[in-house]
Amino acid sequence: MTEAIEQASHATGKDPRPIKLACRNVWKLFGADAANFIRERDGKASTADIAAAGLVGAVRAVDLEILEGEIFIIMGLSGSGKSTLVRCMSRLVEPSHGKVEFEGKDLLKISDAALIELRRHRMGMVFQNFALLPHLNVLDNIAFPLSIQGQDRSTREARAREVIELVSLGGREHFYPRELSGGQQQRVGIARSLATKPEIWFLDEPFSALDPLIRREMQDELMRLQTMLHKTIVFITHDFDEAIRLADRIAIMKDGEVIQIGTPEELVVNPATDYVAEFTRDVDRAKVISARSLMRACDSAEHGGTVAPEAKISSFSASIVAAGKPFAVVNGTGKPIGEVTPQAVIDLLAGIERPGT
Repeated sequence: MTEAIEQASHATGKDPRPIKLACRNVWKLFGADAANFIRERDGKASTADIAAAGLVGAVRAVDLEILEGEIFIIMGLSGSGKSTLVRCMSRLVEPSHGKVEFEGKDLLKISDAALIELRRHRMGMVFQNFALLPHLNVLDNIAFPLSIQGQDRSTREARAREVIELVSLGGREHFYPRELSGGQQQRVGIARSLATKPEIWFLDEPFSALDPLIRREMQDELMRLQTMLHKTIVFITHDFDEAIRLADRIAIMKDGEVIQIGTPEELVVNPATDYVAEFTRDVDRAKVISARSLMRACDSAEHGGTVAPEAKISSFSASIVAAGKPFAVVNGTGKPIGEVTPQAVIDLLAGIERPGT
C-alpha cells in the first residue's frame, strides 16, 4: 500500500481500495444432487448434514473480499479446500451455491461467452506444474494465449517480447522448455499469464516445486513485478514463511471453511482459534510483528533512533539492542506516537511473554 492509503487505513480502520473480487456464502459440495441439497437449506448445512447426505464439503460458506491491487493469500493444509475455492472464483469449478462477484457482477449469472471473454482478457492463471507446451519455444509459449485471442503474429510476438524482458528472460526467446531450468520455466509461465495484461492474477502454489533458493528468487521476482504492475493477486500456498513475505492479507482454511482473515501480523498476534495459533506457532515473530504492536507510550527523555510504525522488529532489532536506548516510533510527519524499548525487543526475540505485552 502507498503511504497515503496506509495512513487512511489506520485512521478509519478500513482499507479505502475498491473490492475487486468477492465470495458471498460460496459452497462447493461434491456428490449426487449437491446443488439442490444446499439450495433447499438456503445455503446453510452442518458437517453432520453433509456427511449424512453422502456429500463432501470441499468449500463451505466462504465469505471474503479481495481488494484491488492487494496480494491475498489463501493457505491451509492439503485437503483444506484452498485450490477448489480459487477455481470457484474463476468458475473453473462451478460453485454449488452462493455468489462470486467480480467488480460487483455475479460471475455465476453471466453467459458462457462472457465468462470465456473475461478469462481471456482480464484473468491470468499460474499453476504449480508449469504446463508449458514442449514443442513451442519461449516466445511462442508466451504468445500462445494471444493467438487464442486472435491477435496477428507481429502483435502477439511484440507483446511476448515485452513480457520476456519484464521477467528477465531476454536472450532465451528461442529456447525450448527442456533447455530451461525450473526457475526459468516458471518465469515463462508467469510471462505467459501476464501477456494478456490481466487485472486479476490467480497463482496456485506456483513455486512449491522449486528448490528453496530458486523459490526465494521467484518470490523476489513476484514482489518486483507487483511493485511495477500493481495487480490484484490471489495466491495459494501452504508455507507460512512464503505467505508473510508476500501477503497483504491471508485467509486460513480448514475443512473447506475460512477460519480467519487478516494481515500476517494480525494472525500471529491475535489468532482466532487454537488451529490458527498452531498454524502460526513456528513463525519468526520478529519478521511479522511491527513497531506499532510492540510500542508503549513515550516514557524516555532520550531515544537512540526512530522507526516507522510499520517497521518489522527484525529490521531494527540489532541497532536498538546495540544502542541500549528506546527507539521513538514516529508517524509520517515525524511526530512520536510511542516508543519501543530494547528489553521488549529482546523479550520478543527470546520468546518471552511478560504481563501486559
